[in-house]
Amino acid sequence: METLATSRYFKGAFCHHRCLIPANGWYEWVKTCRGKQSHFLCREDRALLFLSGIWADYAGGSACCAIITEPARGIAKEIHDRMPLVLADDSLEAWLDPALTERDAICSAVQHLEAEALSAWPVSARVNRPDQEGSGLIRPMSL
Repeated sequence: METLATSRYFKGAFCHHRCLIPANGWYEWVKTCRGKQSHFLCREDRALLFLSGIWADYAGGSACCAIITEPARGIAKEIHDRMPLVLADDSLEAWLDPALTERDAICSAVQHLEAEALSAWPVSARVNRPDQEGSGLIRPMSL
């Protein structure tokens, strides 16, 4: 987020191609003496998160997107130094507003979700395996 509006590569997408990426949560890993420990981060109330994103067209009619990150806050900071820019519920419409194209206007109209609204817990290392799926991957694990 810190360089998004000034980066030659991302500036156009930030001004004109913002999107929302819905998610139940995200994973981060902490280095421990036994290797990396997976953690699941989500809203305390388990409601859907909306991650801020940008998108761009590719040749051939396809498109790509990227999740915007910021320095970690709250419980996320105990796990990793960065986190997705999770938007507050009342900022979603402003984030998508095509009339907002200036950095200052966008930043003043949009707020991130309060850090206190996030929760996290350790989960199984099975999340690291692409052949694994299902809600069991976010089940809390005792350390």
